[in-house]
Amino acid sequence: MNEVVGHDDLLLLTLDTLRYDVAVELAEAGRIPHLARHLPGGAWEKRHAPGSFTYASHQAMFAGFLPTPATPGPHARLFAARFAGSETTAGRTYVFDTPDLVSGLAAAGYRTVCVGGVGFFNRQGALGNVLPGLFQESHWEPEFGVASPTSFEAQVARAERVVAEHPHEQRLFLFVNAAALHQPNWFHLPGATRAAGDTRETHAAALEYIDRHVGRLFAAMSARRRCFAMVCSDHGTTYGDDGYTGHRLGHEAVWTVPYAHFFLEPTA
Repeated sequence: MNEVVGHDDLLLLTLDTLRYDVAVELAEAGRIPHLARHLPGGAWEKRHAPGSFTYASHQAMFAGFLPTPATPGPHARLFAARFAGSETTAGRTYVFDTPDLVSGLAAAGYRTVCVGGVGFFNRQGALGNVLPGLFQESHWEPEFGVASPTSFEAQVARAERVVAEHPHEQRLFLFVNAAALHQPNWFHLPGATRAAGDTRETHAAALEYIDRHVGRLFAAMSARRRCFAMVCSDHGTTYGDDGYTGHRLGHEAVWTVPYAHFFLEPTA
């Protein structure tokens, strides 16, 4: 990462609430072709989330603790705050001297931009200001939120505008929190109803919806120069699994998440 930071643009896309098993099933079935073409070997990596809900998980990720490989470690991290005794900081780790990765990248000359999705990014109250407040520039509108059936395409349109208006010579760290998978997501499946509510099938339909528009985001982020992209879920969720519904709880479907990182080669 010491060769990447300062040279490439950076993208962190969190597919909020995406379950690992659903992500794998759709990739294997060819239902998310635009995402799958970038996944190393065409497959998601199985990882463990750093938190069981959005706020906790993103606080950890912005401190450098991305989802951890689901195999015995220790595993060297991509980014880490300088911290004596850290067992996951290695030679390939980009080490920053600020309290969080966002300000660390800003100190390295990056413009840091957040395009929020779920309520923890909506800046409508003190708590909703914490995470977007880490960034030099943040964007949120109701059209980006969980209740909007067109949330991701609206977020992508804003990201395209951010890139287009950004000075070419300055490196960019863009963070996008995709809200479409978070409940409510029933409206992404044709024929589903509000009364029937969200299901594993509507969750899958929401991921297909994201896939239809993610190519525009990747194209925008590779229009200026090479981009290092990190795409993952912040946590999963349950739909009646073992009697559980929702997240912020300690179930395998919540703690296990899909992850991938890859380069987007410049299109110009």
